Amino acid sequence: MTAVLEARAVRVSRGRAAVLHGVTLSLAAGEALALVGPNAAGKSTLLRTLAGLLRPTRGVVLLEKRPLQAWARGDMARAVALVTSEDEGPGTLAVEDRVALGRYPHRGPLRPLLEGDRAAVRRALQQTGIEPLARRRLGTLSAGERQLATLARGLAQEPRVLLLDEPAAHLDIGHQLRLFRVLDDVRTCGMAVLAVVHDLQRAAAWADRIVLLAGGRIVAEGAPDAVLASEQCARAFDVAVHGHPVPGLAHPLYSFEEPGE
Repeated sequence: MTAVLEARAVRVSRGRAAVLHGVTLSLAAGEALALVGPNAAGKSTLLRTLAGLLRPTRGVVLLEKRPLQAWARGDMARAVALVTSEDEGPGTLAVEDRVALGRYPHRGPLRPLLEGDRAAVRRALQQTGIEPLARRRLGTLSAGERQLATLARGLAQEPRVLLLDEPAAHLDIGHQLRLFRVLDDVRTCGMAVLAVVHDLQRAAAWADRIVLLAGGRIVAEGAPDAVLASEQCARAFDVAVHGHPVPGLAHPLYSFEEPGE
């Protein structure tokens, strides 16, 4: 598959300390890629680098075969959307107005929304199941509802690449199922989706491919079951990983224990 977004030997430093060490990965149109790893592995740093918010000290990030630095800011914003739990917006803002900010790269500042923009906002509200909350203020929502509003903003942007940092954080199981169904829907339309996923079982069930990051390096990547069953996964999380096949399920159920138990 042709890569729409690609990192080549990317190194990112914070002060004198390297956070990412020569990371190379690719993401194809229509692909679901789960980025997993222990705390402080560099996952959020990699996501922000792929989104163009951090500049590598070495290496390059390519969007559709062109370095990010070669893209005009507006063109880049229309192509790539980054969704993080920290990016929730002011509490006094109405949900639909928050989602409408996703149209900013298409409309520019102080320009009214056109019908196509309003349709994109309605579609994003419907996809995430928060249309009934459209006129509610963000400050009155639960953490999970705010998370869905943030996702809807990213969907309203209609990007070709969607990057998400732990999108299921704060969501109950019902909303998690809806969220990953939405991500499946958009990638079947050709959108490339890369998500940092904390729940390894969820990553295995959803992703086409898993990339395991530890210590700022990719230590394993490939089919979900192969990565989760690997020695690299056990070492990265310092656990013993056990897969339990279940009739009718495409993936085993995984359990995790401290080594030696």
